[in-house]
This record gives sequence, C-alpha cells and structure tokens, in this order.
Amino acid sequence: MTSFPIAMDVKPEVTAFFDEATNTISYIVKDPGSNACAIVDSVMDIDYAAGRITYDHADAMIAHVKAQGLALQWIIETHVHADHLSAAPYIQARLGGKIGIGDKIIVVQDVFGKVFNEGTEFQRDGSQFDALFKDGDSYQIGGLTAVAIYTPGHTPACMVHVMGNAAFVGDTLFMPDGGSARADFPGGDAGALYDSIQKVLSLPDEMRLFMCHDYGPNGRDIQWETTVGEEKAHNIHVGAGKTKEEFVRFRTERDAQLGMPRLIIPSLQVNMRAGEIPTDKDGRAMLKVPVNGL
Repeated sequence: MTSFPIAMDVKPEVTAFFDEATNTISYIVKDPGSNACAIVDSVMDIDYAAGRITYDHADAMIAHVKAQGLALQWIIETHVHADHLSAAPYIQARLGGKIGIGDKIIVVQDVFGKVFNEGTEFQRDGSQFDALFKDGDSYQIGGLTAVAIYTPGHTPACMVHVMGNAAFVGDTLFMPDGGSARADFPGGDAGALYDSIQKVLSLPDEMRLFMCHDYGPNGRDIQWETTVGEEKAHNIHVGAGKTKEEFVRFRTERDAQLGMPRLIIPSLQVNMRAGEIPTDKDGRAMLKVPVNGL
C-alpha cells in the first residue's frame, strides 16, 4: 500500500521525552549521517486551573539539542492534539527549524474556528505553519529523507511520518495492548481510522513504530516503541486479522463511553494556531471556554 521507497537500512537516532502530566511522548530524531535533527510532537506545560503556562518539557528537549550539538531543521506535529499543547513556537524561537503539519489542518481550523467563535482575524488557511504536507510529501533532515503519510480517522489532519526505519504514528495507533485512539472528535471517522491503520501495517514488519501516547494499561510501565510486526500480531483492536466491521463496531461503542480529554479546550485553541496562544483585543494571552460547544 506504500508508494514511496522505504530505507530500512537508515536508522535514525531517536530520543524520547515522556510528559507524565499528559502521557505524551515527544521525540528528537537525529539523522545518522549528520548533526541535523527534527522534533516530533512537543509539549508546552499548562496548569489549567491556574491559567499558567511553563516550559519545563520543552526546555529539556532544547537542552538536549544544544548539549549534543544538533541543528534543528523541523518541528513536526503529527496532528492537532486534543490532550496537550504544542511548544513549537517556543522551541523554534530558540533553535530555529520549520513547523510542519498535514495540509488538512485547514479542515480542523474551519471546524474549531466555528466552535470557538473565532473572528475573521483567525486565518483558516494553515498559514500559521511553515509547511503543509500532502500525502506522500517528503522533506529532508540533513541526509535523512522523511515521508508524510496521510492517516485520517482520529482527526482529519493526522499524518504518520516515516524517517528511515522509524515511523512516528501520532494517535493513529497505541502500543499493542493499548489498541487505537478514539475517532469521535469532530471530523473523526472509525472506518477511516481502520483504513489508515492498515496503511501503517503495510510497512515492513521490522519498521520501528513510535507512539505519541501511552497510558500503561493494566499497570505496566510506560512504553512507546514497538514494530509493525508486533502490532499486526498483537494489537488488541486491529491485530490478528480483525475486520473493519469489527473495529468500527468496537470503536463506536467504546468512544460513546469516553469523556472529553482534560485539556481539549486549551489544546485545540493553541494547536490549531501552531502552538501560539490566542490573545484578546488588548493583546493579552487569553483562552475561551465554549459552553456546550463540544
């Protein structure tokens, strides 16, 4: 199902940073042949009850890049996250690099621009980002060629980024014992998610897969790396030949029982702006709470 060359002999160095507050894993991905790197799915810390933003998680990643003498070329968002805030502009201001996301961001911006009653000053064309990827687009991290694969279902703008023998799957998949992400957000679709997962599972069995989230099911330690082969064999939602009909039925029933993520309201407002915090008419950082809007 993949239509691009896969360089399984290219093995990027991947350093993971786990954010306990949101169960998010962010990554620094280094080109094995140079000092170039990318950051995938960064986190900006928020004390939502206090309305306070801090940057401990991002600062740890920045410190690692500097300590290793790396050159940041890309800050990748696999999708518009609903459970954590992106630190992309904070990192970019300190390390450079381009911020990239899937070109279907414009769909997300249109939907949630209405939910949050954003004015005409909120651009819904993805212009807040430096690059908008289409399915199959490639970009360079030094000598490492990365490819963005369109994987909708969780959201309309989800993409998996393949970098050598490593793929960063966002919320398209969880660890085998975690299954898959929900598909009931506006623009989500369980059938589309199943099809997207099949795209991922069509990659070579040895392809390393890196998760955006892990919740330690059944009390196990947090994990974030598996393989296509492991997912095909053991994923509790799609593995061992489970059909699309079985998946859609399960996902629909399961999603109906889930509450909204704790940080969905601030996350969407910030992340659809490429990590920038919205401001009020006086230029002060300000978030909205739409009542009965989600």
